[in-house]
Amino acid sequence: MAKVAFLGLGVMGFPMAGHLAAKGHEVTVYNRSSAKADAWVEKHGGRAAPTPREAAMGQDFVFACVGNDDDLRGVCTGADGAFAGMNKGAVFVDHTTVSAQVTREMAALAAEMGLGFVDAPVSGGQAGAENGALSVMCGGSQDQYDRAEPVIDAYARVCRRLGDSGAGQIAKMMNQICIAGLVQGLAEALAFGEKAGLDGEAVIEVISQGAAGSWQMANRHKTMLEDKFDHGFAVDWMRKDLGICLATANDIGASLPVTALVDQFYKDVQRMGGGRNDTSSLIRRLR
Repeated sequence: MAKVAFLGLGVMGFPMAGHLAAKGHEVTVYNRSSAKADAWVEKHGGRAAPTPREAAMGQDFVFACVGNDDDLRGVCTGADGAFAGMNKGAVFVDHTTVSAQVTREMAALAAEMGLGFVDAPVSGGQAGAENGALSVMCGGSQDQYDRAEPVIDAYARVCRRLGDSGAGQIAKMMNQICIAGLVQGLAEALAFGEKAGLDGEAVIEVISQGAAGSWQMANRHKTMLEDKFDHGFAVDWMRKDLGICLATANDIGASLPVTALVDQFYKDVQRMGGGRNDTSSLIRRLR
């Protein structure tokens, strides 16, 4: 069992850190809101620390699941950052969805300080985090990944190293590109069926068993038909992720025409007041 710190106790980080504790790891947590850290300790044991640096002191691994590039820099660097508290040879594992640029920046800084760094964004949403069934896409050196993978396994359905630093983030971008197109297609199909007068539930029962079937169809069609979106992965966060995808595509000369279009559709949902709605709320703009 390992000594670990977990930084960031949002809808993903809270249950992920809980799985680490349940597997017998010694867990110290940090959250910007200390009340949430205290609530985690009350539920799972372990201890809370007032800064990332103090959480990281003496740990074998430091995990993070925060909001964006700036949040990651904030918990890693500076006098109160995790890197300042980590022992040489310890490994930082970042589960945040961020740009590959900031990942490589933090990995290089970690290396200068004698620390390991694995970028390990996740897919599976809040339900996947709660059920310990996340897909984890990793970048970093093979030896650092090999050390971290048995610990990550506490909440992973599948975990793979896909290349050097930044590879995990590029894979997560591919994941979000796929999701954007799938959700828009599902939204259009359901709205089309409604206007044509068909029973959407009955149609999905049939077509989900064929080539049209997907995770989005299986897990989101019912709430889409019921116009319920107060769950899941928020539109605001999806737009952040798609912004990273589009900026990276521009840097590497890739073309993402459908992703760019769906990003604008999500912007419409935000204008409708749906920034905190689940990403399946794309159907709202078609009704």
